[in-house]
Amino acid sequence: MKPSVLVTRAIYADVVDRLSQYFDVDSNQEDLVLDAAALKARLAGKAGVLANAADKIDGAVVAALPQLRAVCNMAVGYNNLDVPALTAAGVVATNTPDVLTETTADFGWALLMATARRVTESEHYLRAGKWKRWSYDMLVGMDVYGSTLGILGMGRIGQALARRAAGFGMNVLYHNRSQLPAETERALNARYVSKAELLAQTDHLLLVLPYSPESHHAIGAAELAAMKPTATLINLARGGIVDDAALAAALRNGQIFAAGLDVFEGEPSVHPDLLTVPNVVLTPHIASASEKTRRAMANLAADNLIAALDAGPKAGHPPSVINPEVMARRR
Repeated sequence: MKPSVLVTRAIYADVVDRLSQYFDVDSNQEDLVLDAAALKARLAGKAGVLANAADKIDGAVVAALPQLRAVCNMAVGYNNLDVPALTAAGVVATNTPDVLTETTADFGWALLMATARRVTESEHYLRAGKWKRWSYDMLVGMDVYGSTLGILGMGRIGQALARRAAGFGMNVLYHNRSQLPAETERALNARYVSKAELLAQTDHLLLVLPYSPESHHAIGAAELAAMKPTATLINLARGGIVDDAALAAALRNGQIFAAGLDVFEGEPSVHPDLLTVPNVVLTPHIASASEKTRRAMANLAADNLIAALDAGPKAGHPPSVINPEVMARRR
């Protein structure tokens, strides 16, 4: 008998077909959003799950599912998973790094440009019939070329953004948990600074750090007050890294020039104050949303699930394991 697995949200049919070669697949192709109770019920008796970043698999869920052996996130971030609880229970956890790096960086650059040059405001202005004549100060924005780019979190995506900055002649500053090797800094033309220096000197601040309890509200009222009034802020990372209420107030009060957000606290809900300020570009967590990249994410998550449950050509060797000690214990 094949092991049973759950696919928590709709994905590409050919990926489900591939999983079906190895497993009895319960696939939520209706794309229903599963609350905690529904998720736990659908996971009963399952050996593995191909999860979405919104699926919270915490210690209580893990404790209720002793047969669970693998949780494979279709996302690079995994703050939805209680990794210590999974590890203690002998459950392999995986994610999908690398395959979305360049697409996410592309979108980050688009969001930066739209924010700095007031693209959303301009379109609303035009559609409302307000464009009657040219004027020197109509919807003026902030230059990107030749400005200072600040990157908070210099992992794969941060480095991809730094590479793009070279084409815009930008001065690149970054802050990270640890400083990059000197040769990497030289290749990226990036300079390590303290967080305080980053906030004070940056014209465009890009957030690409992972979410954790330590990074919760890494950008709050005090940090926003430390930024230039001409600065923009772009959050590509995770909701909760920015205090959205404080950001809305800073935008309204002119503490910073503008913001671009692809992620939000409590998403898909958006703080209502952000919906009332004009100088913010809002997108619904779509930074990795290209056809090629979403397919690559789905296939990597499937590869992880197949291998983590000791099937397929990579049996026992999932490509991107978060807690490799679990696989080591099984061998």
